[in-house]
Amino acid sequence: MSFKRVLVANHRLDAVGGSETFTYALVEALKNKGYFVEYFTFYKGITSDKIEQNLGIQFMSLTHYDLILANHYTCVRFLSRKGPIIQTCHGIFPKLEKPSPYADGFVSISEEIQSHILKKGYPSILILNGINCKRYNTKKPIQKNLKNVLSLSQSKAANAKIESVCKTMGVKFSKLNKHINPIWNVEDLINEADVVVGLGRSAYEAMACGRPVVVYDERDYNSSRADGYMTTDLISKCVANNCSGRYFNYKFSEQKLLEAFKSYNMDDGPLMRDYALTHFNIDKTIEQYINYAKNLKKRTPKWKLTTAYLYQSYRISRQRNR
Repeated sequence: MSFKRVLVANHRLDAVGGSETFTYALVEALKNKGYFVEYFTFYKGITSDKIEQNLGIQFMSLTHYDLILANHYTCVRFLSRKGPIIQTCHGIFPKLEKPSPYADGFVSISEEIQSHILKKGYPSILILNGINCKRYNTKKPIQKNLKNVLSLSQSKAANAKIESVCKTMGVKFSKLNKHINPIWNVEDLINEADVVVGLGRSAYEAMACGRPVVVYDERDYNSSRADGYMTTDLISKCVANNCSGRYFNYKFSEQKLLEAFKSYNMDDGPLMRDYALTHFNIDKTIEQYINYAKNLKKRTPKWKLTTAYLYQSYRISRQRNR
């Protein structure tokens, strides 16, 4: 089976977050490999603008595609009749990440997610979070001694602890919260740091930039979770849980943070970069998706035209004419 026309979908593209930057990377990689690709979202904004302006990719214009790569069950439900569809599940808590019965196949980005959705009756293939390792690379070497810490935490409580420890150590502290002060070229900020603190895709992007990572945050849905300073013998364990802090489930105090920062070793930077190139490279990710798609069997259509569908159709037509 050949795939010439591909649609990539995400529930929202009006912000800068994990699934948004994943969508951008997927679209970019497909374009670079010669596919005709378009995108879909219910909410346009900063990321969809970048897709259009930087990549020259337009919003959904066709009635049918050879393959649809969709995040979020809302997209799967709405696009189900437009072609064979693979849903990528990025988490175990958010409602948008629940598997949809309208998908033809499923991708889990971690072993934890794979096990989670299998319990719900949905087998999936494991494909780790894809990163553009050309964009996210080592532009500036890290220092012999820890001088700069960047927090990509979404928590005031976590940032207060990180900042306090940095002050105690005489280390410069910077923070970036995608919900408060988002920036597009986060890789530039990462390259100013010696250590990055964060979870999930933030950790992978930092690794791709050759930065050691402290896996930690205190999110509302997840409370305080940490795996600590990530070393080469811990990477695969942390990645199995999407670097969510749920492998060790540490509750980080300032003392634990201090110990994590004292574990800093500049030699870990290149090792993080090498791991990212081997396991997160978006070019390899695309090959895995396409190989999986070639063996998909189209499900029996279950679509029922509903008032919700008609309402969404109206909204999408307005998006097209924006």
